[in-house]
Amino acid sequence: MIMNSKIKIAWYGKHFGEEPPLVGEKGAGAIFFSGCNLKCAFCQNWQISHEDLGDLYSIEELADIMLKLQSDGAANIDLVTPTPWRRQIKEAIAIAKAKGLSIPIAWNSNAYESVSAIKDMEGLIDIYLPDFKYGDDEAAVKYSHALKYSEVADKAIREMYRQVGKLEIGENGLAKRGLIVRHMILPGNLNNSLLALEKLAAIDKGIHLSLMSQYNPVYGAKSFNEINRRVLEDEVAAIDDRKWEIGLENGWVQEADSADIFLPDFNSSNPFEKK
Repeated sequence: MIMNSKIKIAWYGKHFGEEPPLVGEKGAGAIFFSGCNLKCAFCQNWQISHEDLGDLYSIEELADIMLKLQSDGAANIDLVTPTPWRRQIKEAIAIAKAKGLSIPIAWNSNAYESVSAIKDMEGLIDIYLPDFKYGDDEAAVKYSHALKYSEVADKAIREMYRQVGKLEIGENGLAKRGLIVRHMILPGNLNNSLLALEKLAAIDKGIHLSLMSQYNPVYGAKSFNEINRRVLEDEVAAIDDRKWEIGLENGWVQEADSADIFLPDFNSSNPFEKK
C-alpha cells in the first residue's frame, strides 16, 4: 500500500459531455478528481482545480466507485484530471479489475505529464484523452504557469499513442481503445491553436482530434483582456479550416453555442444538471 492512500474526488457519476464514442446512450462513468498540476486562469472546473473542492476516499472506495459505474451501465471509466493521483489510481484499477472491472478505462488529462508517468500506466489504460492546450509556450506560461508545455505534452502524447494507437470503435459505436486529443480554442489566440494543430499533425495526421469551442471567460480570465470573452464563430471556422488543410480529418468540432452547456457547478449534487 502506498503511503498516502487517500484520494480527493469532487464528483462521480454518468456524464454526457464527452465525445460521442465515449458516451453512448448511458454516458461515460466519470470520476472528477480534485486538484490539478496546471493552474489555468480560465479553468471551467476552477472549483476543484484551484479551490480543491471534494471529499476524501480510500483506494478501495475508488475501486468500488469504478465497479458501481460499470454496474450502472457506464460506457467506460472516465478518469478526469487523474495526474496528481496517479499512484493511488493505479492501485485502485488493479483492485477493481480483480473484482471484475471490464469496461474501458480512459485517462482524461491535460497532457502536462512525464513520459515515465505515462509509461507507468501502460496496460491499465485503454483510452487516452489528453488536452493539447498550447502550441505556443508563451501562452502556456501566461495563462497556466506551465514551462515548456508544448514539448512536455508532445512527448506525453507520443507515448500515449505508442501504447494504444489510433481510436478503435466497436460495433456498438463505443470507443474500445485508442487516442483522442482535445484542443480548446482560446479567444484572441489563433496562433496558439495553429501551432498546436501542426504539432499534432507531425505526430500522425490520423489522430482523432476533438476541436472544442466551449471556452467561457470564468475565474481568472478577466485578468487578460484578450481571453475575457467567448470564442467567435469566425475563430472556430478559421481553426477548423486549417485542421482540414493540414490533413487532420478524423474527429469532431463542437457547436458554437457549447459554452453554456459545459459550465459545471461542483457545489451541486450533479454539477452538470442545468437548473
